[in-house]
Amino acid sequence: MSADTKTIVGRTIRILRESKDLSQEKLAERAGITYQYLSAVENGKENFTVGVLEAVALALGTELPLLIEQAYSAQSPVPTAIPKFFVRQAVLPPRLSIEHIESAMNETHKIVRLLNATLIRASGRPLSAYIKGNNFSGIISNILCDSFSRLTPYKHNHDQRYPDLVCKAKDDRLIAGLEVKCTVRPGKGGESHNGHSGWHIIACFRLESDSGDIRFTHVMLSDLTGHGKPDADWKYVGGKVNKDTGSQRTETYVTTGKGTAKLRHGSVYLDMDFINTDRWRTSLDIEAPAYSPFKKNR
Repeated sequence: MSADTKTIVGRTIRILRESKDLSQEKLAERAGITYQYLSAVENGKENFTVGVLEAVALALGTELPLLIEQAYSAQSPVPTAIPKFFVRQAVLPPRLSIEHIESAMNETHKIVRLLNATLIRASGRPLSAYIKGNNFSGIISNILCDSFSRLTPYKHNHDQRYPDLVCKAKDDRLIAGLEVKCTVRPGKGGESHNGHSGWHIIACFRLESDSGDIRFTHVMLSDLTGHGKPDADWKYVGGKVNKDTGSQRTETYVTTGKGTAKLRHGSVYLDMDFINTDRWRTSLDIEAPAYSPFKKNR
């Protein structure tokens, strides 16, 4: 259980107790716990179980879901994309705008907050406590992809597995496709099951451990040349086994140095308050566009 979760819930218990003019001794007696333990809970210094919270909520004349809801209703606002960090000159896929991307990012922030609120009410733990690593990033990718489908001209592709999203004309003619990937590693190159040509978006996020919220920090977009084509941006690397866990990675293609450079130069959002790019370098094999935030890092 994170320190912030303990602090948020403990503070709410204290506020409710004081609003009912109850001493720690009296509330502890009603809840069937010691007042020393209650004091530690209120000060965010002690873990608690769902059973303890249920007993305390009942002793306060409320229910556990309402107690948790009150605790987190005073939380910080849902994270949003910061307008000044958008690279407004960046080249985007046809019919996609900065405003579309911003709305999809913010919708994803909001959905993750709602998921966490539900889980925290039930167990005191956010989604990231249940799902780790690449699996968590995969869920964020799915939520972002769905947000794009609902809020932009790029809709779920029901015809085939690749790409994730397609933009079609009124006559059902394909205009462009978009493959979506999320990662916790800012500036990371692309990883793919297939290494196909087309537009790819890689959205990097950080996990805020106190609340379980995510916040996008770096979003890259580029039209990449597929594996096997002249001057390809993808290379085949095969499956890899994690030495620590023994798990098999399914990505079989990664971007070349040139492909990664194209993605970095195609940055459409870069949170400079969080990301230090001084040591990032991009390939000399391609010309850096004037709008690239990495033009100086050659």
